[in-house]
Amino acid sequence: MRSKDKLLRITCDGGAATGKSTGAKLIAKKYKLAFLSSGLLYRYTSFLILKYNPKNKINFLKKKIKNLNYKNLNKINLHTQTISTYSATIAKISGIRNILKTYQKDFIKKNKGCVLEGRDASTKILKNSDVKFFFICNLNVAAKRRYSELRKKSKKISFKEVKRAIYKRNLIDKTRRISPLQKHPDAILVNTTKNGKQAMIAKMSKHVEKFLNKKYGN
Repeated sequence: MRSKDKLLRITCDGGAATGKSTGAKLIAKKYKLAFLSSGLLYRYTSFLILKYNPKNKINFLKKKIKNLNYKNLNKINLHTQTISTYSATIAKISGIRNILKTYQKDFIKKNKGCVLEGRDASTKILKNSDVKFFFICNLNVAAKRRYSELRKKSKKISFKEVKRAIYKRNLIDKTRRISPLQKHPDAILVNTTKNGKQAMIAKMSKHVEKFLNKKYGN
């Protein structure tokens, strides 16, 4: 296990419902690292705009995000189809991205050891992370996972609707002009189509241990 004096920063990127959030949380817990999901920040931002409909979104968000306690986000239901769809829209706005980028950069400065999860964590936010992971998953499998999650909160949603939404979200993220979703050349590919949590964390841990042994020795 990593000792406190060993610096370790990990980034996890990938498309919707690929398992990157689960993998990032598990690896953060195992190595006792601070965890931040940029996806959750974008969802919260979407939630705020949809709820308050501010005239000046940038000024409004600067105040809200600056005073944000990240831990409180778990108390809000941010995983709705409406929020997911709107998150893809605001992710294309440079002014909003800059506000959230500043929040993420501040988080990294405050936490020497951390896991950052998102869509451009490795390519834009923390380019010099020690270990980079990129998650992929078959669309049908990803849709089934997301559908199961959403069905717990709403019985009205259909599998076809969820699958279409994931496909559209990934397409938007990959083709947007600003910080598109792409695999960093150094990122380790994690395919979660067939592998469960144990296999996923085992593969991730293997590469983390490889880095720690190389930098700090046994």
